[in-house]
Amino acid sequence: MKEIKIPYGRQSIEEDDLEAVRTTLLTDFLTQGPKVAEFEDKFAKYVDARYAVAVSNATAGLHLAVLALGLKPGERVITTPITFAASANCIRYAGGEVWFADIDPDTYLLDIESVQKLIESKPKGFFKGIIPVDFAGLPVDLEAFRILAEKHDLWIIEDACHAPGGCFTDSKGIINKCGNGKYADLSVFSFHPVKHIACGEGGMVTTNSKILYESLLKLRSHGITKDKMSQNDGGWYYEMQELGFNYRLTDIQSALGISQLSKNDKGVVRRNEIAENYKKSFSEKLKFQSLPSNCLNAHHLFVIEVENRKELYDYLQSNGILAQIHYIPVHTLPYYKNIGYKNANLSNAEYYYSKCISLPMFPSLTDEEQKYVIQKVLEFFNE
Repeated sequence: MKEIKIPYGRQSIEEDDLEAVRTTLLTDFLTQGPKVAEFEDKFAKYVDARYAVAVSNATAGLHLAVLALGLKPGERVITTPITFAASANCIRYAGGEVWFADIDPDTYLLDIESVQKLIESKPKGFFKGIIPVDFAGLPVDLEAFRILAEKHDLWIIEDACHAPGGCFTDSKGIINKCGNGKYADLSVFSFHPVKHIACGEGGMVTTNSKILYESLLKLRSHGITKDKMSQNDGGWYYEMQELGFNYRLTDIQSALGISQLSKNDKGVVRRNEIAENYKKSFSEKLKFQSLPSNCLNAHHLFVIEVENRKELYDYLQSNGILAQIHYIPVHTLPYYKNIGYKNANLSNAEYYYSKCISLPMFPSLTDEEQKYVIQKVLEFFNE
């Protein structure tokens, strides 16, 4: 087993995935063709949203999301420091200011009390929106965030990159899939290879708003539309109505995404089996992310907290287990420190970072491989 490298995440590409890509390669459309629309339609249905827009990656999706919502230079948006940098960077792309609120020390999600305190410490209108993250696959209670957002006239972008297939039950007893658009204005997903649905690169933005949907479509493709074409115009006619981007997904990637999407429910079941095995093995020994009773965690990650994290990381690496750290708090990264976040008071986030380590979590992880990981973790603490 020592010679085998076990990563923290790994894509699973099977024969049906290969055939889906091969079939598309033999058609007339490698991009801007029918597979993109098919993927969007199937993904929207999967998460129970009205609309879905495929994009080149989730960072592009976050960028388009803040633009579609009208974020302007100097306007302020709240997000979590425990996330990949893109959750905050998208605000900066539009010239906005990032304001970080602290995390809940048990769920590792953006803490709503911290957000509320931050909002209420400023005049009404000071903030424009909130970007909560379904960290590690655990859904944010968006119902509670929506109540807070409506009180202060804020929009919500759900960063659901870790959570396709995750869900939470709201106060009415209704199950809400991540990305369904009921409580968030827009939701963003990632199709990076280590995520649930692998397209190589890629992303999806979902919404229930036709206005936002149409804005996303234009911004995704250079701000160009043919909607204004009249009967007197030639078939070549188009208008560039605003400054957009080339953030399109290809038909090749979409074909792979459609195939991967069809297997995601099975993958989420397996991810939860793996999580339960870890929890049983580490219960009463190590701290891990708590699970609210009304949530299904899609488990992109399985994170534990340990006192001697660097030593455990090195020990696992030396034994062929490629654990990872998720994440360095965004406000401590040099770029953010240099623009004024050096002294941000986010103690829960910084404490979490000092102890967190992500163990292997992906559907094709075998029982034998997981037993080996568990054995090595426990062995380290028993030495």
